Amino acid sequence: MASEVNEWYRGRKVLVTGASGLMGKVLIEKLLYSVPDIGCVYALVRSKRGKTPESRIEDMWKLPLFSRIREEKPHAMKKLVPVTGDILYDELGIEKAQLEEIYEEVSIVFHFAASLRLEAPLKEGLEMNTKGTLRVLEMAKKMKKLVSFVHLSTAFCYPDYDRMAEQVHAPPANPHEVLRASNWLSDEQLNILAPSLMQLHPNSYTYSKRLAEALVKESYADIPTVVVRPSIVTPAHKEPTPGWVDNLNGPIGLMIGAGKGVIRTMHCYGHYHAEVIPVDIAINAIILIPYYINTKIERRAEIPVFNLTSGDDRDTTWKEVLDVGKATVRKFPFEGPLWYPDGNIRHNKLIHELCVFFYHIIPAYLIDFLMLIFGQKRFMVRIQNRISVGLMVLQYFTTREWWFDTHNFKALATKLNPTDFATYPMNLKIIDVGPYIESCMIGGKLYCLKEKLENLPKARMQNNILFVLDLLVSAFLYLLVLYWMVTWFEPLRNLLTYGGPFVRYLPLVGNAVFRDE
Repeated sequence: MASEVNEWYRGRKVLVTGASGLMGKVLIEKLLYSVPDIGCVYALVRSKRGKTPESRIEDMWKLPLFSRIREEKPHAMKKLVPVTGDILYDELGIEKAQLEEIYEEVSIVFHFAASLRLEAPLKEGLEMNTKGTLRVLEMAKKMKKLVSFVHLSTAFCYPDYDRMAEQVHAPPANPHEVLRASNWLSDEQLNILAPSLMQLHPNSYTYSKRLAEALVKESYADIPTVVVRPSIVTPAHKEPTPGWVDNLNGPIGLMIGAGKGVIRTMHCYGHYHAEVIPVDIAINAIILIPYYINTKIERRAEIPVFNLTSGDDRDTTWKEVLDVGKATVRKFPFEGPLWYPDGNIRHNKLIHELCVFFYHIIPAYLIDFLMLIFGQKRFMVRIQNRISVGLMVLQYFTTREWWFDTHNFKALATKLNPTDFATYPMNLKIIDVGPYIESCMIGGKLYCLKEKLENLPKARMQNNILFVLDLLVSAFLYLLVLYWMVTWFEPLRNLLTYGGPFVRYLPLVGNAVFRDE
């Protein structure tokens, strides 16, 4: 049976902003591989670190992500058209001739470009996520063939709602007024006002994304906009290769940090559910949404919204993720770990803060002190400060339950023919958690850290040495604490004298208990 999705996309030209991000790259790969008759894909890419957009696209083609296209459909690469631009500029800074071509030819816009820095200053979040969206919307209104504008939001931009419906709610402030204030206020002034502006929002990312949704809804009267809200995006489940990931955002960064022995504690409620979605499943849904809205349903009075989350079907908790991650990192350890990977999650905030002090801060200063003695560059305190900021931001999402309606998301699969149903899988319930997390850890090892599986024997040996060292250091610290307590608390010393030979031969403690003999 022929693909109805491919037929609908036949000859259509697509613009993708944020093309160099994880979701942008996976979207481009899937479109070029599974929609062979698409007209072309305009990929908005800005110059970065001295590299032109063209050279960045060339580097992108070399990634393992595009290996099946290189091997099976190399001709599809000709359909990717680099566009030099940046959402920080009006009309995205695109040169005039190419801009006119886009206005004449593009019929679908996937707006993915955004600042993902949760800890970013408010002004940066507003400029990238809110004002940037406004600029892309203004461009889209000039596109003569536009049939769908897909705005990528986040499932976590409504912290003031216990359950997130598939609709756009009123923003905490008028986005146009906020943007006007941002234009004339300095960074320092805006940061002072940020708590009162953001209200219940934990960071500038969710706040600026919520304001952007309001702008997208406002434009629904003029152009066919749609809002898509994925939950925490994780490495690929199956396509183009299991475990594909190329950045350390979200859980994969925590897993790698813990696997390297750098992150030893996190404030998290282990019994709460892990609200995540693999990047390939999210992209499958996003590709289907323009087709679905234009062919399967009537235009609605309210803007269509799709919560790409597991909704009420989820059954995986954060503790399960941690347990499987620990088992996996022992099976496939990372190279050159700082310490044995034996971190844990803590429900109690005070206990977590104490663990941060003893397991993060003190070791960081000790390592930097040793670096100073040996005349090496100090780095560990700086890294731990960044980790502390990142953990504080992420912990907001792991210390509360999130509930979502997913009726529109689930409806997508019901309207597909067998061919498209097989080409664009979206069933989150079929994911086997153990093997999936294992593929995520291996993906982080291969694609983020660029480590080779051939080096596993060496990594396992390092891991085993650190395991023994961790036991010895832990035992020494416990004995040191016990020695201090015995020295200062006579009742405890008297109690331990009943331990006889066992206590007598304990290092430090034995001499302190039986010092009078």
